[in-house]
Amino acid sequence: MAPAIYFTDFFNVSEQVLNDYGAFDVSLINDLPLFVDPFLLFDSEDPIHRGLHEEIILYVKYLRDVSVQGDLGDAAMNALFRFPEVRQNWLGFSRSGNQGSGLGADFAVALHRNLNRVLRDFGNETLTSSSHLEKVCLLGNGVGRDHLSDFTTNLIKGYLLDYTQTFAQRYLAPEHKRIFAVERVNFDYATQRWKGGRFELPCVNSDFVVLTPKVILTKDEAWINRSELLDRFHDIYSSVPDDTLRAQVNDYFLRRLREDSNQEERREAAAASIERFPQLLDYYIKDKEEHADEAHVVSSTKVRETEQQFIEQIRALVGGHLAGTAFYSHQGDSFQEALSRVHFLKNVIENNDGYRIFYLKGQPIKREADLQIMYRLTWFADQGFDVNREVNNGRGPVDYKVSKGSADKTIVEFKLASNSKLRQNLKHQVDVYEAANNTAKSIKVIMHFSDTEQNRTLEIMKDLGLSGRPDVVLIDASASNKPSASNVTD
Repeated sequence: MAPAIYFTDFFNVSEQVLNDYGAFDVSLINDLPLFVDPFLLFDSEDPIHRGLHEEIILYVKYLRDVSVQGDLGDAAMNALFRFPEVRQNWLGFSRSGNQGSGLGADFAVALHRNLNRVLRDFGNETLTSSSHLEKVCLLGNGVGRDHLSDFTTNLIKGYLLDYTQTFAQRYLAPEHKRIFAVERVNFDYATQRWKGGRFELPCVNSDFVVLTPKVILTKDEAWINRSELLDRFHDIYSSVPDDTLRAQVNDYFLRRLREDSNQEERREAAAASIERFPQLLDYYIKDKEEHADEAHVVSSTKVRETEQQFIEQIRALVGGHLAGTAFYSHQGDSFQEALSRVHFLKNVIENNDGYRIFYLKGQPIKREADLQIMYRLTWFADQGFDVNREVNNGRGPVDYKVSKGSADKTIVEFKLASNSKLRQNLKHQVDVYEAANNTAKSIKVIMHFSDTEQNRTLEIMKDLGLSGRPDVVLIDASASNKPSASNVTD
């Protein structure tokens, strides 16, 4: 039987059918790093999507009106400002499984504060062609990128459920779907309450699955985002046509800097200036509106690259090298199994062209988060062990806990050799070994893409006394020394 990793695997539907419908083929093993960008709704050619953006703005304007009235009690904050993560869409920033933190008390307080103080004019902008949800995230103050993702998904949840229900009713077998009662689907302005609904949806492990159209997804950052705002701060305020405002911003910004201020200090000064002069947000957003066409090109490219990296290449690795092998056998304890699988992957990567999955357009992966997700996907629906992200247990957060019952667990951490903090991270591991009298069941896996990275890692390991340890594994994913390096996936 083929391994079950993605929606099409679990529900026995062809990839072409799902692609023609326009939905992303999510993994039901681990969240993939995509999210709904509200700007793609705003600038969509689809009137339904534009209508969703209008509904989002309507609700945020309602929250603005509520906020300017003053402080709210816990009940009102919970009912209007707090939302759970819609984990059933299997998208977002979770590195293991699909359990995110959602929009809790800190987000609710920050959103209420921003709307009550700095963004009291939200919905009444005259410089931009529309209001934008992203504006509430540009100030920071506890409202970040992951919050934008969760907030947007919650505010269009009714549409996503209808979208998924239509697909399920058309294409899924009866045994693969059932009726679910879902809470907080649509907001009733007459009663000022969220209302639930009932939907026939794909069902796996007694929970439903939500599909999302690819055309409204992006990766890394929304088109309108705080990081770019801070990076481009000088260009933004320098282009303000109001001479008085421009001079005031320039004076305020420069007074917060020293001659030798570093980049981080300049970003902090920019953030303080934006909070002091929030009208700058509209100038930044106006510029992003004027380049709206680029948003779709950038997002489409990111979604396609995500499909290649986390779906096509993982399928090739699992189907071509791992499925039907000892990689999925259950013989030893969690440490033995985790270590044996690391060595199996090491052999496939180094000797059987498995290294190709770690390249995109000829370039190696740059982020440890991507590496960790890819490792998690190779375990797919494996019932012998639980493979989940471990919480901070006092020794610092780690990547994965591989466990079989409560008494048998092993920590597995995947790191890139290019990580500037590799020495610090490995030194921490030494401290853990010493504190536990070498009884800690932990595995460190370090992937390198060049001889320079390998030599640096070996030198660090030698300095720390980690050379030769069986639980510190180096994997050579370089393309230059492989027989078929010229065939690296483009």
